Amino acid sequence: MAAICVYCASSERIDPAYVELAEAVGTRLAADGHSLVSGGGRVSMMGAVARAARAGGAHTVGVIPEHLMPYEVADVDADELVVVQTMRERKQIMDERSDVVIALPGGIGTLEELFEMWTSSSLGMHAKPVIVLDADGFYDPLWAWLDDLCERGFVRHEALAVLHRVDSVADAFAVVGSR
Repeated sequence: MAAICVYCASSERIDPAYVELAEAVGTRLAADGHSLVSGGGRVSMMGAVARAARAGGAHTVGVIPEHLMPYEVADVDADELVVVQTMRERKQIMDERSDVVIALPGGIGTLEELFEMWTSSSLGMHAKPVIVLDADGFYDPLWAWLDDLCERGFVRHEALAVLHRVDSVADAFAVVGSR
């Protein structure tokens, strides 16, 4: 079984379909016997994936910087809530505690986390699968930009190939199962 780190939105102003996607990921994660590592918030997608994972019996670890607790409203129901001082500490602990990364739709925080894990994977610094679950084309503009960067020589095709781009929860967990 894997410890799966899920990056996703903590914004409450998003389409409810994204919250449902996060719930589906949490439900599947638990059903397959995995544990969850998350950003430690209890709102929006971040909270939905954690609640669904716990409802299915999964162990959940939330990692949140102390200064974000008032903004993201800490997931005090997490099996483990790790409160750190900085975002760098948060990312380090989330990295250390996970075997797989799944990025769902999100904002700049999600993108920053995804890009860091993708970059370090493409440089051979870890062998964790980095999965982008793009169920409805949310990331299409990103894929177009990255493809253009490859064509212009700024991103190696091999680096882009490191990402597992999937469009369903089932496909994401097929990658998890093949690791």
